[in-house]
Amino acid sequence: MVEKQVAILLQQISDLLTQDIPDSAGYRQFSIELDEPGDASPVAWLAAQTCYPQFYWQDRDGQQEVAVCGDAYAFSTLLAAQTFIHEYDEFPDISIWGLNAFTYQKQTQKALLFPENALFLPRIEVRLKQGRCRVIVNVFSPFSLRQEVVRTLAFIRALVAPAAPSAVASRVLSCEHLPAQDQWRQQVVQALSAIDEGSLQKVVLARKSTLHLDTPLEPMALVAASKVVNHHCYHFMMAFSPSESFLGASPERLFLRQGQRLSTEALAGTVVSGENARIVNDGAQWLMNDGKNQHENLLVVDDICQRLQGAVDELDVKPAQVMQLRNVQHIQRKITANLLSGDDADCLQRLQPTAAVAGLPRHLAQAFIKHHEPFNRQWYAGSAGYLSLGQSEFCVALRSARILADRLELFAGAGIVAGSDPEQEWQELENKAAGLRTLLSGQVTPVVSQE
Repeated sequence: MVEKQVAILLQQISDLLTQDIPDSAGYRQFSIELDEPGDASPVAWLAAQTCYPQFYWQDRDGQQEVAVCGDAYAFSTLLAAQTFIHEYDEFPDISIWGLNAFTYQKQTQKALLFPENALFLPRIEVRLKQGRCRVIVNVFSPFSLRQEVVRTLAFIRALVAPAAPSAVASRVLSCEHLPAQDQWRQQVVQALSAIDEGSLQKVVLARKSTLHLDTPLEPMALVAASKVVNHHCYHFMMAFSPSESFLGASPERLFLRQGQRLSTEALAGTVVSGENARIVNDGAQWLMNDGKNQHENLLVVDDICQRLQGAVDELDVKPAQVMQLRNVQHIQRKITANLLSGDDADCLQRLQPTAAVAGLPRHLAQAFIKHHEPFNRQWYAGSAGYLSLGQSEFCVALRSARILADRLELFAGAGIVAGSDPEQEWQELENKAAGLRTLLSGQVTPVVSQE
């Protein structure tokens, strides 16, 4: 049974932690791998824990699944996290997990309005990759490793045996859109006017839908339900406390760095999907031949290529293909490059936010969003993932939601370019938000074709 397996592993690690540890600053990593993990489930393990912060990650191909909890150390910037990893490069398995915000807010005299990053070195990691389960304990202190070991042992003893997440039982009592549909139409008209005048090529406008629920929603229950139906997506979740978390099922990679090899993509252009094969095929053909959607995707391609100038010595754009998801389909163009250096902080600065979630030109689109959107995106359209010495991967935090006990905030956006229609773009928001919203009722809400 998985609970016995994980318990045995953690006990073995606890025994290792009782070895002679110096009373000085430093870092130690302890890990044990199980050759036959059986039914080991990071989802079940994390769902049972009551310590925070927590982070869950499954890559888009389902090759790696990780659950972590507790922070051995927190980082205010990606650069600080990257510096830490290089400082302790004799431990190549160090991974730092978390979120990067869409926008950066300056510190006021009162307080930081919203953090730039939520990145942390976890105390405990449960990694499942290629059929192998590994448990890692990170111990770090800028003062005394010996004292930190005592705290780490207490942390391990407080861990709970894995338990399958409960089913999603919450029901929606009411829903409020911000902006409402009339205000959305006005925003799209204003965006189209700016595009016609030539000040913008594209701007991505977003909507926050606040769902009031009859009971508090458990984040890992929503993640588990999403994994069953939302395929070909990154699944991520960060819980800050028992009552606050941010999660998503994102189809879009921001970047994957393997050594100095970079993989990114342009994912823009949308049409409805579904279970009817004829409608899906017709939609895919329409998408590949529609001038407006192809133009929107190529704007993102050109922007990525320009942003990577000076950081790569080789760049290759693959032919367009259609990515089919449960509720929508997208045009995808994969892009690979050879980096001059494996600098994750530089990659993040160059690529986030992408034109697929902000617009073009970047600074003007962000200014338009800041002025017109009636809410702060915070983590939405930022990025989620991890960085390590040899490999780092972040997805764009799309198809995402913020859980605040019995309130669920759903986020969705639509790219506005010349030729966009406000009604069709509103329907695109509905289709994208349905990826998570329909999990609350157990039913798939009908979507309207955008053709």
